Amino acid sequence: MSKFDNSHSTALTALINQAVQDVIAEYAAAGQAVPSLDTLIPGPFTVPEDTPARLAKAVQIIEAACAQLSYTVTPPGSVMVNKSLEHEEPACLLVVTEAKIADHLVDKPEGIAATELATRSGLPAHKLTRILRLLATKHCFKEVKPGVFANNRLSMKLLSSDSVSSIVGLLTDESLRASAYLNDTLTDPSEMDGGIPFRRATGYPFFDYHKSRLGKKKGERFPRAMVGWGDVTGKGFLAKVYPWASQAADTTVCDIAGGNGHVTMGLLKAHPHLKLVLQDQPQVIEMAKEFWNTQHPTAIEKRRVEFEPFDFFKDTAVAGCDFYYIRSILRDWPDEESELILKNVRKAMKPGSRVIIHDTVLREAVRRSTSSSNGQHTSLDAFKVHLDTAPEPLLPNYGVARVRTYELDMTMMNLLNAQARTLDEFIVLW
Repeated sequence: MSKFDNSHSTALTALINQAVQDVIAEYAAAGQAVPSLDTLIPGPFTVPEDTPARLAKAVQIIEAACAQLSYTVTPPGSVMVNKSLEHEEPACLLVVTEAKIADHLVDKPEGIAATELATRSGLPAHKLTRILRLLATKHCFKEVKPGVFANNRLSMKLLSSDSVSSIVGLLTDESLRASAYLNDTLTDPSEMDGGIPFRRATGYPFFDYHKSRLGKKKGERFPRAMVGWGDVTGKGFLAKVYPWASQAADTTVCDIAGGNGHVTMGLLKAHPHLKLVLQDQPQVIEMAKEFWNTQHPTAIEKRRVEFEPFDFFKDTAVAGCDFYYIRSILRDWPDEESELILKNVRKAMKPGSRVIIHDTVLREAVRRSTSSSNGQHTSLDAFKVHLDTAPEPLLPNYGVARVRTYELDMTMMNLLNAQARTLDEFIVLW
């Protein structure tokens, strides 16, 4: 037996190999090979909620294990320097997204010279070349010849017609700007900004900034960015996670602060026997009416959807609904404000009403027991909650494969002084 223990690295390699075989098998079952980065035609698994569970898990294992293996074998100093430079990529993504570089490259598999792209976009040619080369090195765009770039599978998501480009814009613009001030707000507190990095960066609270002269255009991007977030994370899960088909005709679902209602629109399309009440601020409701008139006019004609303006801090939700759906709202606010939102929903509930909270749940990066140190069951066990745990030797929360959840938590901190929560924290909040 070798005196050297390489079991960690070999176990990670085994996980990757098995997961790759699972991915190949799922694509084969769909009648195609795993697409390369150069394949621009959408594959069969572009909608998260329609992706087979086996494939979704295999992808998570590959993401987690490849990153963990890379960090294991790479010198620690190199890892930390590389991580410190990662802010340059989103800065470059914002440039190419705002300049609509992906749009210029549509139907140009032979590519276009960066000098020509610079002329079309009004950017300096030499600097745009360097920006595109960095992104191509990170597999977004492809350098087909020296200084000539083309779209690939990743850069196609930056098309202005794709709502994902709007969430990319939000995260690489407002969010990136705020994150640069995180250390300042922690180490040099100021009453002027209330400890909120975005406010220190811009002088405005986040939503007030979108109403200002400087932020108005970005505010117009925000609703579409939320649609893009839903496209990436899965906006169709709601229709599948509850036995809606068994609910009585005209069962009413109230969508609390649902924006334009793109998530509950999917629910109504899947289960047209339901009724929907969409509630949000007046200006948002007006945009929602336009959205529904375009995307699902039948629901309006048949009076399956109602639009009710309200302020969830001041007003009680529409009374007497069967379900109250709260999606991704509580993570936008600290505990005190979140409690107020929930109280204003609770006031509206009738006996038998139910609340569905659809939100991010953080996991610890350490394996935990279902019993506390004194032998008592934790709240997770009491609520009979099952949380998927990654196989050894991965981090139990799937590490890099689910890092977006933890980065979102930082985004909420930096933009709104809010937070994503663990399940224990949700239970305490409720």
